[in-house]
Amino acid sequence: MTYFLQTLVGGLGMGAVYALVAMGFSIVYRTMGLVNFAHADVVMIGAFLAATLFVTMHLPFAVAITAAVLLTAVIGLGIERILRPLESKDLNLMLIGTIGFGIMLQSAAILIWGSFGVAVPTPIPNVPIDVGGIIVTTYQLFVLAVSGIVMLLLYLFLDRTKLGTAMQAAAMDRSAATAMGVNVSSSNAIAFAIGSGIAAVAGALVGPLLYVNPALGVYVGIKGFAAAILGGFGSIPGAIVGGLIFGLIEAFAAGPLSAYSELLTFVVFAGAMMVRQTGIFGERTVDRA
Repeated sequence: MTYFLQTLVGGLGMGAVYALVAMGFSIVYRTMGLVNFAHADVVMIGAFLAATLFVTMHLPFAVAITAAVLLTAVIGLGIERILRPLESKDLNLMLIGTIGFGIMLQSAAILIWGSFGVAVPTPIPNVPIDVGGIIVTTYQLFVLAVSGIVMLLLYLFLDRTKLGTAMQAAAMDRSAATAMGVNVSSSNAIAFAIGSGIAAVAGALVGPLLYVNPALGVYVGIKGFAAAILGGFGSIPGAIVGGLIFGLIEAFAAGPLSAYSELLTFVVFAGAMMVRQTGIFGERTVDRA
């Protein structure tokens, strides 16, 4: 029982990071019907920016993560603005464009930071806490707390603000939203900015857990993408649940069969998708008719 609970706690930490990455994928998809394949590399850029500001420039971690969020949000706005003319022509061209931007971001990271990466210390003393025989570190709690705050803020933004309501209206019916005065292009830009900002939070939090390098986005991004699919692509609650489940699957698969943990994780994922192809909460996307 102790092993089960210990593994559960460990899985929730990485699951929260995967949930953040999945949320970034989902908010763009539900607003535009576009899979942003550059999102994984935005996670990596966010991790590098936070690491540089925190480790090299010795800024407080809160300042570093805030600056990384703002800078990656600007990157997201830039990507959307460049791809915007393609939306009225062919969404597939936009999708290919996001792949191109991902390659550009990875190349830029190698040019700026090199291919070796940066080791990031935990921003708080990583003290183990014994709770009834279950060891929980303070940084695990920190990751869960920050992730929870981001999830809550996104929920409040989408459900309690006029701008968030307008974005959801644009996602449900673009034509009706436009007729009601909603600027759909602005909604798309904001979705990209928010998704990129959330990616930076995920990158900053995972930095001390993993080695920050140009391949980080691929490692975390693929699992965040799979988590979004598992929860129901485009569904924000689904992204959260899918990320946590994916983290737990990975944690339990890394036990006695650690050499095959990646394979087992995706085998379980594939099995779940065969049972329910649209994910746990079902796919949520924009009505482009």
